[in-house]
Amino acid sequence: MTLTVRRDGVTGTRHILKIRAHEIPVDASPDGGGTDAGPSPHDLYDASLAACKALTVLIYARRKGMPIEEIEVAVDRDDSEERHGVYRLDSTLRVTGALTEAQRAELLRVAGKCPVHRLMTEVKTEIETRLV
Repeated sequence: MTLTVRRDGVTGTRHILKIRAHEIPVDASPDGGGTDAGPSPHDLYDASLAACKALTVLIYARRKGMPIEEIEVAVDRDDSEERHGVYRLDSTLRVTGALTEAQRAELLRVAGKCPVHRLMTEVKTEIETRLV
């Protein structure tokens, strides 16, 4: 799968991220020299974790026949030590439905094993950038 990011015009900092048939504006924050015309790359990184946890919990609950209704994952970022090698994400999971405490605990455990969580914490990512 290939995704692309292309500058949106010749002025400003807004870009358009294309993933399959989806287009998402991205931009830097005003503090980063942008106009906040879309989520920043850090926002997308953090959002991928939240989305993965929510989808993982939903798919697992459905497969196990759990009576899940709403799912909300919130992620708070602490990037104050990013330049020192520490990037902290604090996530909370809220689920509703007629769930037992054991089911709720199981869903929390499953959220901690979503593929993006594991990718962020357990996998070495290798990146190559080439000029074409």
